[in-house]
Amino acid sequence: MSRTGKKPVAVPSGVTAAIEGGLLSVKGPKGTLTLPLADEVTYSIEDGSIAVKPANDGKRARAFWGMQRTLIQNLITGVTEGFSKKLLITGVGYRANSQGKTLKLQLGYSHDVDFAIPEGIEIKTPDNTTVEISGIDKQKVGQVAAEIRRWRKPEPYKGKGIKYAGEFIFRKEGKKK
Repeated sequence: MSRTGKKPVAVPSGVTAAIEGGLLSVKGPKGTLTLPLADEVTYSIEDGSIAVKPANDGKRARAFWGMQRTLIQNLITGVTEGFSKKLLITGVGYRANSQGKTLKLQLGYSHDVDFAIPEGIEIKTPDNTTVEISGIDKQKVGQVAAEIRRWRKPEPYKGKGIKYAGEFIFRKEGKKK
């Protein structure tokens, strides 16, 4: 029995949800998102909430139950509030600068890294060492943050690199004589 799946997802005022052609579309103040519906789960929109139930007693249906409910919750949160991730850049000479539809990163390579900002994502650089990524699609925001971080992961000796805000980097002791 899924504890997460049992709870219906509340649809706030100003947000509309509709099921049509195997897709759940949610429209809100920040935009519109769609989710392909899984066959293992039944969906119903009643009195201001979306309820999710497994279609049968199979293991696959029970596995999809809670996940689909969480994906629907992410759609509602995305179109009302949006999602954001913050990256911190540590290292001498490492910096980032947002210029239109590209993010210019200087990460100690012999060349600058030009990262093309995908559609639906907004990147701000309040200062040279902070990158704020925001958008309505949680998966897309996380993927963009991971791709930027992949250019220079934090290393364990000095802690130089790109890390998520709040991430703990396990530090190693240097070489001893």
